[in-house]
Amino acid sequence: MVEVQREEKEEEDKRSMKRLLLVINSILLAIGTSGGPLVMRLYFIHGGKRVWLSSFLETGGFPIILIPLAISYIHHRHRHRHTTAAKPKLVSMKPPLFVASAIIGILTGLDDYLYACGVARLPVSTFSLIQASHLAFTAIFAFLLVKQNFTAYSVNSIVLLTVGAVVLALRSSGDRPHGESTKQYVIGFVMIVAAAALYGFVLPLVELVYSKTKQTITYSLVMEIQFVMCFFATLFCTIGMIIDNDFKVIPREARDYKLGETKYYVVLVWSAIMWQFFFLGAIGVIFCASSLLSGIIIAAFLPVTEVLAVIVYRENFQAEKGVALVLSLWGFVSYFYGEIKQAKKKKNKKRCPETELPL
Repeated sequence: MVEVQREEKEEEDKRSMKRLLLVINSILLAIGTSGGPLVMRLYFIHGGKRVWLSSFLETGGFPIILIPLAISYIHHRHRHRHTTAAKPKLVSMKPPLFVASAIIGILTGLDDYLYACGVARLPVSTFSLIQASHLAFTAIFAFLLVKQNFTAYSVNSIVLLTVGAVVLALRSSGDRPHGESTKQYVIGFVMIVAAAALYGFVLPLVELVYSKTKQTITYSLVMEIQFVMCFFATLFCTIGMIIDNDFKVIPREARDYKLGETKYYVVLVWSAIMWQFFFLGAIGVIFCASSLLSGIIIAAFLPVTEVLAVIVYRENFQAEKGVALVLSLWGFVSYFYGEIKQAKKKKNKKRCPETELPL
């Protein structure tokens, strides 16, 4: 009896820790979703022109992950000091998981480039809502790869968020930046949709790797996966920068930057930090919940990005953007209302056997 109670307490502690991690990673994802595009657009608005550099910055801050990894390793080592259990390894990732993470990293690098191409050509308030269409791609690939279950509320959420992006797409040509050709605007539009589709594939692919790996997935291992993914994504973008001669141009671009040379490098650093929040939050939410929830949080905070862009960068807020914003918020509320109802049903099912009388 005592052993059963101890096991139940341990299980409850694990669930509590997972809920805490879900909250922390959701906050990181929210900050990255809103902050990353805003800082990236700031680079382009004031004279930045290097697309490969911008895509490099989306994952280039990956060494930051070494800090929480080191803290986690020291903590686990301290806990096992006085026990007979095997001491934690400095690197727990096995070769098959490393290869899978590297492949996902290369796909992420390609997605970074497509996204940076779109950001260079479109206002934040436009591309943020177009990007909401990634939720439909996430849902499709989640169904195909990990057999994601859907409720009427989650389907309704996906439809509303996707329709919001379509409304924006049909009426957004009037929001073209001054001096930009229609061709460049269309290229930017297509690039953002392509980036949304590719990232909609990457999120369920990460969840599939979690489910198929023979290793026990811990949060420390999640951070290792993030480190490897970002390393290979950064390597992919670094090759692009070398081909495009970005490293030679950066000093000259910094001197000519409208906000000044010092602020140029500050913008680059903060861009890298914001995108690390985004990527760590995204795969952390997948670890604690699902790829679909990760996609929902990203889509839900895109309207926040849009509103911030209107305030900070004085971008136009047209009627179609208002419609897209309302649809996005409605979709967000619909999804979480459905999740609350599902959680209540599960609790009621667990309680039923306890209240039934034996035959």
